[in-house]
Amino acid sequence: MTDWTPQPFIQDAIVCLRAPLLVLSTPDGQLRGGAAGFFASDTRWVSRLVLTIDGAEPEAIHSELLGTRKARFVAVRRSADDPTPDPAVSVERLRSAEQDCFEQITLSNHGRIPVVLPLRLETGCDLANIFTVKSGRTPAGLPAENTGRGLSWTHPRTGVSVTLTPSAVPDRIDPATGGLEWTVDLAPGQSWTVSLALVADRTVDAPTAVTAPSTDRGPWSDIQVRCADPRMSLLLGRSLDDLEGLLLSDPLDPTDHFLAAGAPWYLTLFGRDSLWAARMMLPLGTELAASTLRTLARRQGTANNPDTEEQPGKILHELRRETTRLSGGLTLPPLYYGSIDATLLFVVLLAEAWRWGMPQEEVAALLPHAERALEWLRSHADADGDGFVEYIRNQENGLVNQGWKDSVDAVQTTRGRLAVAPIALSEVQGYAYQAAIAGAALLSAFERPGADYWLDWADSLARRFRSTFWVEDAAGPYIAIALDGDKRPIDAVASNAGHLLGTGILSAEESALVALRLNGPDMNSGWGLRTMSARSTGFNPVGYHTGSVWAHDTAIAVAGLAASGHHGAAASLLEGLLEAAVAFDYRLPELHAGEQRRTGGRPVPYPASCRPQAWAATAGVSLLSSLLGLEPDLPTGRVTLRPLAESPVGSVQVSGIRLGADAVTVKVDGRGNGSIVGAPGSLHVETRPPATAASDLGTGAS
Repeated sequence: MTDWTPQPFIQDAIVCLRAPLLVLSTPDGQLRGGAAGFFASDTRWVSRLVLTIDGAEPEAIHSELLGTRKARFVAVRRSADDPTPDPAVSVERLRSAEQDCFEQITLSNHGRIPVVLPLRLETGCDLANIFTVKSGRTPAGLPAENTGRGLSWTHPRTGVSVTLTPSAVPDRIDPATGGLEWTVDLAPGQSWTVSLALVADRTVDAPTAVTAPSTDRGPWSDIQVRCADPRMSLLLGRSLDDLEGLLLSDPLDPTDHFLAAGAPWYLTLFGRDSLWAARMMLPLGTELAASTLRTLARRQGTANNPDTEEQPGKILHELRRETTRLSGGLTLPPLYYGSIDATLLFVVLLAEAWRWGMPQEEVAALLPHAERALEWLRSHADADGDGFVEYIRNQENGLVNQGWKDSVDAVQTTRGRLAVAPIALSEVQGYAYQAAIAGAALLSAFERPGADYWLDWADSLARRFRSTFWVEDAAGPYIAIALDGDKRPIDAVASNAGHLLGTGILSAEESALVALRLNGPDMNSGWGLRTMSARSTGFNPVGYHTGSVWAHDTAIAVAGLAASGHHGAAASLLEGLLEAAVAFDYRLPELHAGEQRRTGGRPVPYPASCRPQAWAATAGVSLLSSLLGLEPDLPTGRVTLRPLAESPVGSVQVSGIRLGADAVTVKVDGRGNGSIVGAPGSLHVETRPPATAASDLGTGAS
């Protein structure tokens, strides 16, 4: 018998978010521990808030989000004294990710006779760390003290205190049980309201904080979308609102912003996540990308440190206030660099932001950091000298897998054998190729040395990749997910190959083979792209990286398919993810189960998924970008427009797309024809003809 405790499920949770504040509630509105509570900077300030009327909990009948920050819960109190079968007393709870009024409770008497209602709030505080909560452990509640107007709790080890104060002074305060009690007299048609405020003696933006709340709105364009299919507009509206809630700033320079990875578990800076999210947001402006790059550059590795896996030039994986203790004995230091791809994505994002019009002086200021990242690629990224970019953890308790699929079983063969390090992931070779080409372009444009070296390096990597990563089964050739430490292909059919599209490492013929695989029924679930083929021995539709569907993963594949001319396959995956968004009320989760879509069905939630999550929310912007087919190269004064020829949403018109400092309107008709309105006269717009059906392979998912 072990002391294992399961991670709490949160698929039905109502999440109110204004990073770094969040409130996680069950649909009935009660906070009963588990994962529920009011959190600030990864610390739970309120772990229990249970409302009773006359000794019984009211019966919940409704819950809804009112935007990203607020939620509403409605319950009724049923009594034998009610003159009709209809309940006479209702309870409305408005909950917010705000300290000064995080909860407002209103009792209303809709009956014809007066009522006297004994109302009690049973409260609790444990000041637990978010990863203690995520582990499923239940910390003991702290003893409460009566403040005269409310209750306060103090952690004996840290000395941190939290005080809860209601707007109406309770008739009775019971510190032993955390009880706040009122006797409420309501005449017919009368209502009574009490609000709750929270104060801590350590503010969420204290000097010890590693992230800070943002006081500004999101640094991206306000776009207006007109679409024949309302799903696209609804997804974008929900996503952009959620991204406002995920916005954080750098305490080292609060003018720089980035997107926290996701709520509730990852409300902090992640290298890979913040880079991908900023990259997907480039059509709405380069400000977020520039801020994200500067935030990561300030923490770029400068030394070799096995304990944190830091190396010179390396971009961090994760930043926390405290040590992170994960399941399986994994322990990550507060500043951890165990990521094989973040450094490569840093260079790629800088180059793409430059092409989207990031000011030259801002690019130039970051170029030394890109050069250090390229030097890391040259000097540290090849663990065993075989010519591929690979990882092997430097500390016993670090991450076993260090690509975006970082769970222990993420990299396996079709028969379920796990890969042994050092591991060279297929998509990472594509990122490395793209970083080398992008880095060469930056070095050449800014008259820095080294461009020819990186062009030759990329060409050599592509040749090695082509001769090593391609394998074959009964259905034909495909790309293995990885090479293991013995240089054997890890031959699972996986979504990783979708990340290679658009990197430049594949030929047109190879891209066609990837498109065929991604659009096959074992990979295309009908609600998005599976992380691993349903034909694999280790396939699990609710496996974190072994069969589930991730929104950003699907969006990346859609973008690559669209860019390489495989518009039918792109449209099929895009439509599936849009339909999944409908099922999740347009707040796409981090991931959902990879079950096959059926008529009239709904996708199954992944029960511990973050929602909202940064790259799931930015996936909506990425899908829009794929529909438009906009490829700017502002340093050369050109922009290419090649809309998706087989749009599953019909015509689209988007106002507020940013090309540098200019906002333009892009119109596409759903058949591959498009135009740009408002582009500066100095910009040459090239409109490519729609892709032909012959360029597409695959039949899609039914």
